Amino acid sequence: MDDVFRALADPNRRRLLDSLNGRNGQTLGELCAGLGIARQSVSKHLAVLETAHLVTTVRRGREKLHYLNTEPVNAIADRWISRYHRGRARALADLKAALEAPPVTETSFVYTTYVRTTPQRLWQALTDPAFTSRYWGVTFDTDWVAGATMTWQENGRRTAHPDQVVLAAEPPRRLSYTWHTFTQEWADGNGFDAAFLDRATRERRSKVTFDIEPHGALVKLTVTHDDFDPGSVVRETVSQGWPMLLSSLKTMLETGEPLPEGGEP
Repeated sequence: MDDVFRALADPNRRRLLDSLNGRNGQTLGELCAGLGIARQSVSKHLAVLETAHLVTTVRRGREKLHYLNTEPVNAIADRWISRYHRGRARALADLKAALEAPPVTETSFVYTTYVRTTPQRLWQALTDPAFTSRYWGVTFDTDWVAGATMTWQENGRRTAHPDQVVLAAEPPRRLSYTWHTFTQEWADGNGFDAAFLDRATRERRSKVTFDIEPHGALVKLTVTHDDFDPGSVVRETVSQGWPMLLSSLKTMLETGEPLPEGGEP
């Protein structure tokens, strides 16, 4: 946590975070051009932000893309903002963002967290129904090999479709699959209205990828949920759900019990 406060103390590093908040997934060159700061200085500032886990990177071919990572900020909120007051604080923040922010046009969501576990144990937590049912309330019926179809089970509701497939399964390093189909039964069970369902069913199918890397005594988990349409309502929904879900996953692996409140992204 000290690394987070040290990183945020520098105004140039806060400008970098603001830039990524405005448009996530930028290359080093794009960040330099947008801020008018020398490339070497930007590289040093990004290194500090990565050490504090406020920025995470994803390789796309020859490019290295930088993403704002909110996990450390969520950890600070969990420490000093009680569950009772968190909803009020979030409501005020959402109102401020709605009044000030430009329209959302991003097509991906990236989140990194560090878990005190092993890669094998984390892989099991992402795939084994005995784990996913506890922190997510969801189980998957699949062979966990590339190309295999997936059936999602949630509170007695079954979501099946030929396009729900495993894209990559490389235990215990990488897992990727397409997101579930949005059905009327799913919407009814999760409290989504007809307007959301209508928009969600018009959007192209997204995908989620879990990259698992050893990090000393911890395991670094990077979740990339992408292939959204610009202005996607599905992206807006999952970006609110993933932080809580991954916090519950982390808590379960480290303490044996998930967070009291969970939910699907």
